[in-house]
Amino acid sequence: MTEYEPPRSREQRKQDVLDHLRQEEDVWVATASPDGVPTLVPLSFLWEDDSGTLVMATRRTNPTAANVTPHGLIRVTVGHTRDVVLIEGEARIVEAADLPPTTRDAFAAKLRGWRPSGPRYVFLRITPHTVRAWREENELADRDLMRTGTWLP
Repeated sequence: MTEYEPPRSREQRKQDVLDHLRQEEDVWVATASPDGVPTLVPLSFLWEDDSGTLVMATRRTNPTAANVTPHGLIRVTVGHTRDVVLIEGEARIVEAADLPPTTRDAFAAKLRGWRPSGPRYVFLRITPHTVRAWREENELADRDLMRTGTWLP
């Protein structure tokens, strides 16, 4: 029988989620086309503490950008299967020229100088509505950390 560490408190899990969002470079991004065709891709990202949003870039013609345009729904996962962070939210397209310079600079700094620009690229700004995190089965019952865009106490 497998022995698990005791479950983390909600406060500790929220701190662990924020640490992941601040430190990790890549996430898995899931979207679906209007006719239900799923797309799952890895994208590099920036977490903005001030706005509580994720920022990532992709080519304008990629399915991920096309899929968020009609409805904005998106799912993002950070971490591996033994330390999952699952974020569901709304994405909106932001043109590179419309992204604040401080965000562009922070994105480039985190991603070792990568500055997507020009008409080929768009940015996605993702506002989380739901955040869940768990490591093992013993954390599943209390995995919800955010609902309707508000961190739970």
